[in-house]
Amino acid sequence: MNTFIHLANPRGFCAGVDRAIGIVERALDRFGAPIYVRHEVVHNRFVVDNLRQRGAVFVEELDEVPDGATVIFSAHGVPRAVQEQAAQRGLKVFDATCPLVTKVHTEVSRHARTGREVVLIGHAGHPEVEGSMGQYDESAGGRMYLVETVEDVQALAVRNRMELAYVTQTTLSVDDTARIVAALRERFPAIEGPRKDD
Repeated sequence: MNTFIHLANPRGFCAGVDRAIGIVERALDRFGAPIYVRHEVVHNRFVVDNLRQRGAVFVEELDEVPDGATVIFSAHGVPRAVQEQAAQRGLKVFDATCPLVTKVHTEVSRHARTGREVVLIGHAGHPEVEGSMGQYDESAGGRMYLVETVEDVQALAVRNRMELAYVTQTTLSVDDTARIVAALRERFPAIEGPRKDD
């Protein structure tokens, strides 16, 4: 007997994206247009076009947002410098960062405060990676590194192999990530990963 598995295409959004879309919709309902959104809230043309028609203005950087305006940070999160810039300019901010991404940001900041170096498994140029990398403060003497492949792990040169942790971009393939984590653990046996309850 043959078994067939049918996969829905397109698939639904994760909870973080649903939450972010809802935040943009509620802001438009409550405050009216325009509502500025830093980066597209989701990688979905239909949803973005619908929000744009309702009055959402998608921008890449905060210098495209008028002083005092309302801005929403996308589900991908933003670097600390962007949060600081928004506060300095008096922007009304709604943070739609996915709670799972916020957990990564919290871990990065915690490790940075102690000087522990952090390896981020992710894709260069992805908004979530930019936000996570932007949480690391090097003032305690540590550094943050980005790896995309097992080969990147083999070439990675860290300052302190004994004070090292890793975090991951939340949207990666579980299988690809597991291979990179295995390579990190083999090369750096003392590396600390996210807590098991995460």
